[in-house]
Amino acid sequence: MRRNFHFTGLAVLFLLVMSLFLGACGDDSDDKKTSDTSPTATIQPTSPSKDVVLTMGSWRPDDVEQMNRILAAFHDQYPNITVEFTSINPPEYNEVLETQLKGGTAPDLFYLRSYAVSRGLFEQGFLEPLGDLPGLNENFSPEMRAPWATDDGQPYGVPFIATSHGVYYNQDIFETLNLEIPTTWDDLLAAAQTIKDSGTTPFANASGDTWTMAELVFMNLAPTFIGGREGRMQYLAGERCFNDEGIVAVFDAIQQIALFLPENQGLITYSDSLQLFLQGQVAMWLGGSWDIPFFEAQEPGFAWSVFAIPAPTDDSSYVTFQLDAGMGVNAASPYKAEARIFLEWMTTTEFGALLGDELPGFFPMHTNAPELSDPQANAFLALNEGRGTDVRFTWEKLMEGTPSAYTLVESGTVAVVNGDQTPQQAADALQAGLAEWFEPAKTCMGNE
Repeated sequence: MRRNFHFTGLAVLFLLVMSLFLGACGDDSDDKKTSDTSPTATIQPTSPSKDVVLTMGSWRPDDVEQMNRILAAFHDQYPNITVEFTSINPPEYNEVLETQLKGGTAPDLFYLRSYAVSRGLFEQGFLEPLGDLPGLNENFSPEMRAPWATDDGQPYGVPFIATSHGVYYNQDIFETLNLEIPTTWDDLLAAAQTIKDSGTTPFANASGDTWTMAELVFMNLAPTFIGGREGRMQYLAGERCFNDEGIVAVFDAIQQIALFLPENQGLITYSDSLQLFLQGQVAMWLGGSWDIPFFEAQEPGFAWSVFAIPAPTDDSSYVTFQLDAGMGVNAASPYKAEARIFLEWMTTTEFGALLGDELPGFFPMHTNAPELSDPQANAFLALNEGRGTDVRFTWEKLMEGTPSAYTLVESGTVAVVNGDQTPQQAADALQAGLAEWFEPAKTCMGNE
């Protein structure tokens, strides 16, 4: 905001004389960095001739080398700005970051969870508003910006990383058994039965790490059985209850898959499941694109690829395309101008191409999507073609109260897989839990 001060003629004369005097003395006050917090401030480094080091906080310790190469490309264009990548153990990220923000020790830039968590940080005043950031509106659709914006569209983060869900499969096993990629749900179950009859375990998924039941199984299947984003919006609006035939159908599909999981699956962890697939002991793995780099590094002794969750007969198919991470600016950073320059660079297709190639399976969300060099990453992206996409079922609004939909979905899926609940019971528990705090669940059709 521009401030107008009114001086008397003598005061103005005094200031003019003093400015000439200070200029002649060669004052060094330009060494002191100041920042204009006005949302309409010009986006330029506060001291272009000075070197500035920005810190970036992340929950991705596996990406240090790749991110450093991306950040080096930025430094080549802006040699006076260096961005240092740091990371926090993923399960501890939210708590540690909020502690840092409250204590004044948070990084200048940091990864943002989508929806509720990052919005809470913005509402507490920890994030800089980005409504005037060049390139943000031009290069990202409203749907891509939404997870890091208020309900009325005020952005506070740049869309950064998306991940996709699907079914990894062992192409050698499929070829040996003369199996085609399933195009309907019944085709998938038939293929699983053929694989099981051959003496091979069909799916590597297991409930030893319960979060995988929520994210890799339920949220992988949900869009196809509830009608994609449109269906999910009906639940959020109270037009459908969370124990209707759509949710029951998701849990029913999970119950069907449970017949084809490894023996003693309740004792098998996420990493164990990955190894079962990589060792060729199972034919399929409901997973996410983030595992591409790991699979490629392990160099399994068989050909593998991915297909989308097939739809029930004659229904449309959908892909869970999770808008996973954004990037925000610490509202208390002394270098907000430089941080905004970095965010503006993130909106470019150049950045998107670097991201997609350095981190296969972590996708840019730019409207003009860059071509990627990794064939497996392209195979995952190709799943979106001709299909609807949506984010994970519980992410938007449904994790803002207690019990959260994530917790309810996780416990319900584990219970169905282990035979402790029927699909209807799991759906009823989801509806009852959300009705404790989520207004649309309290007043949904049939529950008024």
